[in-house]
Amino acid sequence: MDTYLLDWANLLLRWLHVIVAIAWIGSSFYFVFLDNNLLAPTADDLKKKGVDGAMWAVHGGGFYNPQKYMVAPQGLIDSKLHWFYWESYSTWLSGFALFAVLYLWNANAFLIDKQVLDWSPMAAGLAALGFLAGFWFIYDAICRVFGFRPNGERIVALLLIAVVAAACWLATHLFSGRAAFLIVGAMIATAMSANVFFWIIPGQRKVVAAMTGGGAYDADGLAIHGKRGKQRSVHNTYFTLPVLIAMLSNHYSFLYTHPQRWLVLLLLMLAGALIRQFFVQRHGWHHGRASNPWPYAAVGVLMLLGLIVWLRPAPVAASAAVPQAVGYAQLQPVLAQRCYSCHGEAVQMKNLRLDSQASVDQAAQLIYQQVVVTKVMPLSNATQMTDGERALIARWFEGLGKK
Repeated sequence: MDTYLLDWANLLLRWLHVIVAIAWIGSSFYFVFLDNNLLAPTADDLKKKGVDGAMWAVHGGGFYNPQKYMVAPQGLIDSKLHWFYWESYSTWLSGFALFAVLYLWNANAFLIDKQVLDWSPMAAGLAALGFLAGFWFIYDAICRVFGFRPNGERIVALLLIAVVAAACWLATHLFSGRAAFLIVGAMIATAMSANVFFWIIPGQRKVVAAMTGGGAYDADGLAIHGKRGKQRSVHNTYFTLPVLIAMLSNHYSFLYTHPQRWLVLLLLMLAGALIRQFFVQRHGWHHGRASNPWPYAAVGVLMLLGLIVWLRPAPVAASAAVPQAVGYAQLQPVLAQRCYSCHGEAVQMKNLRLDSQASVDQAAQLIYQQVVVTKVMPLSNATQMTDGERALIARWFEGLGKK
């Protein structure tokens, strides 16, 4: 029953996490779009109000005219002021809850690969949390020291690539491959949410308080909040695609089981950042404010194509040791040794039992997909299933259709 309830918690938290992440990413992408499409106003009334940029848009049967003010507009805000932070907070909270339920609660199965490092679940869990917190402190320090220097953003970008590369290498030498990919994605996502919590929203609150407080408005003194908020928002939009590919790629064993999986993960995330740069820059290019962004997209796509070629599987010769016909009697010892620890009488992860012929026959398609095609199971190959045993399962499945 405990495993059954954990599966429901996993499903519902994953669903919630996807919903709120869509809301956060959607609003983030929209505001990046706005910033890149706002044009300096020509109408005198907009200039008098202090409008820095405006645009017209049509959607859903109506016309919209968003306007951006860099300083307080003349007069008070005469409608509800909308804040965009719960999308970020709820994404991180739901993601961390999912991480705790799936990885921290089952650290021995999901975090630890004894072929990589044989250590205690407590130590592995604390190390995983250390990645989440440690990256934020390193990233934040880099931004504070270099962010507003000449060529500061370029320096920040290069240093972050180096830090993320080190994190990829270290994570894949500490945790199971799948967990390493997830942890690297989660550490960057944590920094994204921390940007909102520690810098963007507090800075905006100070500016709003100065705007609406009725006292003197020190635009120069408050300018740093706008600069820092803009800086961290831009970083967040570049983090988005790398985080998404890290989260998605941990579901594909051919990626996280590769001997150089740290480099695979780094290149996937770098390709995502380059492709995101294309989308960010293309609007400025159309308005004549930026150079052609196609080289960024081209390099990102070529990087992905290079990964496809590099990771292509070598041809596997048929094993002469595998008999032509495989029945349940030959399959059962393999399942008992490799699968019963998670799908037997004592434990039924994913509500799946494989300790009877009837249940094995019912789950035949799933067994074949997970064990032979994707090789996701056994998880992190914790029970050391061999290629010969996978071939045996493949021959058994192929024989089912001939009966």
